[in-house]
Amino acid sequence: MISYVNGAYRPLPHATVNIEDRGLQFGDGIYEVLYVHAGRPLDEALHLARLTRSLGEIAIAPPVSPAALSVIIREVLRRNRIATGLVYIQITRGTAKRDHAFPEAARPSLIVTARHRPAPPAEITAWAAAAITLPDQRWARCDIKSTNLLPNVLAKQAAKAAGAFEAIFYDGAGMVTEAAASSVWMVDDAGTLRTRRLGPEILPGCTRAALLEELGQRQMRVEETPFTLSALRAAQEIFITSATSFVKPITRLDDATVADGTPGPVARALLTAYLTRLAP
Repeated sequence: MISYVNGAYRPLPHATVNIEDRGLQFGDGIYEVLYVHAGRPLDEALHLARLTRSLGEIAIAPPVSPAALSVIIREVLRRNRIATGLVYIQITRGTAKRDHAFPEAARPSLIVTARHRPAPPAEITAWAAAAITLPDQRWARCDIKSTNLLPNVLAKQAAKAAGAFEAIFYDGAGMVTEAAASSVWMVDDAGTLRTRRLGPEILPGCTRAALLEELGQRQMRVEETPFTLSALRAAQEIFITSATSFVKPITRLDDATVADGTPGPVARALLTAYLTRLAP
C-alpha cells in the first residue's frame, strides 16, 4: 500500500512521522474517513468542510488547500488501485519538543492512506447488527473530529466483548448522545423519525447531513430532538449512520430485541435513498 506523508508518497512500511509529532504525543490532531465508490470519494465536500471546521476549532492551519487535498486523495487512490474502499486523512499540529502549549513554529503534518473495502450491502437483513449502551465518558467537544479516541476505543472493545457491533452512549441525564463511531437515529413508539440535534455533545456526521438532505427532497419528516435511553429501548426502529456503516439497522440493544428484531421500513427506505448517492 502507498501512503502520503508530508509531501511524499511512500510504501506503508516506510511511511513514518517523527517520534515527537504531536499527534503521537498528545493526540493533537483531527481526522476524516471517506468511503470511496467507483474511485469517487462519497460526500467529499461534506467531509472536507468538516475537516476544515475541526482544524479551525483547535487552531491548526491547513497544511494544503481543500483543492490540493482532493488531488492528493485521488493520487493515493490511483497508486493503490482502489475503486471501492476507504480514505483516511489525519492532520496533526506537527513536530516539536514535547510541551503541552502550542509550539510556535511547528508545521502541520498531513497523512493520507487508503484501504480496499467491500461494496455496500446488497440486502439490508444481513447488514443489521446489535449494539450495547454505555455512559458517555468522552470530552465536552465531541463536535470536533479529534484523534483523541480512547473512550471510543474502549466502548468499541466493550461492544466487541459483548458480541455487538456498536456502543451507543447516554449522558448523565439519561439522554442518548451518539455511538462510538456513528450517529444514532430511531423511530419512536409514536412512529416519528428522530435524531439528536447538533451541538458539542455529538459529531456533525456527514452521512447524517446527507440523509437529512435526502429526507428533505423526499418530504419525509424528521425531528432533531434529544431522546432518552428509555425511549430508545421502546423504539420501533433503531439505526446508525456513518461513512462506513451507511444506514445500519440495530435489531438488538443490550439483551433485548428491537421491535420484532428485523430491519424496519424506515431504515430500508433510507439505505436505498442513501445508496443512490453512489451513482456517478
